[in-house]
Amino acid sequence: MSQRNTGVTVQAVNAHACPIREVLDRVSGKWSVQILVAAAQGPIRFTELERGIEGISRRMLTLTLRNLERDGLVTRTVHPTVPPKVEYELTPVARELHETLLRLTGWAEHNRVYIAEARAAYDAEHQPELLDA
Repeated sequence: MSQRNTGVTVQAVNAHACPIREVLDRVSGKWSVQILVAAAQGPIRFTELERGIEGISRRMLTLTLRNLERDGLVTRTVHPTVPPKVEYELTPVARELHETLLRLTGWAEHNRVYIAEARAAYDAEHQPELLDA
């Protein structure tokens, strides 16, 4: 840490941030977000998720669903049929998270032009530095 931040130690920051970072890492992961969005409309089957989420492997889908279930964000229901029918559904906490994701994506959509212009201005100003590197 900087000398200017006296009284704030790396340990204090990490002790507070670590549990929050762990939750954010889980819910903001590429596959987690896509699963949460896909399951927001109601119960969804594994195969529907697999078909609907481009690029996800069966193993990654299984692991991500298991972690979301462990975190209390998804419930897994097995219906006693042959073959077994398994459905996943968002919990109330995950529905709250989904609302937050919708606000975030709305913000991103609203500000995407501003961000693109800011990047272009930054790149134009720093282009000589980038070429020298």
